[in-house]
Amino acid sequence: MAFFPLSSLPTVNAVLNTSSAIFLLLGFNFIRKGRVQAHKTCMLSAFACSTVFLVSYIYYHVHAGIHRFPAHGWIRPVYMTILTSHTILAIAILPLILVTLYRALKSDFGRHRQIAIWTWPLWLYVSVTGVVVYWLLYHAYAA
Repeated sequence: MAFFPLSSLPTVNAVLNTSSAIFLLLGFNFIRKGRVQAHKTCMLSAFACSTVFLVSYIYYHVHAGIHRFPAHGWIRPVYMTILTSHTILAIAILPLILVTLYRALKSDFGRHRQIAIWTWPLWLYVSVTGVVVYWLLYHAYAA
């Protein structure tokens, strides 16, 4: 991660999550219109963004530690609820993404669609809530 100072990685990670969410939305739109190649490109791009995000996220937290939410009052339980659901689903989504991607790349489209109807909204939720957590932690209620 020598490309970016350690302190900039949360912002980089938010950009990667935002990019992943945009590719997921575009990919969904393309498949609904029957544009399979554009769908494939967007979904592989979302996967690439999420993969780079995961590596960057782990690197950041190994080197910077935990950044605690400083706010109190009504926003704290809201933040903790979003963070908890985000974290649990982020762990659960990884194998779903891998299976969904594997089935698509093997042209097993029937089974791909069966799991994609679960994977896509969860993946989108994780990407979007990642940005929300970042904004709350580093901007809205920064210490």
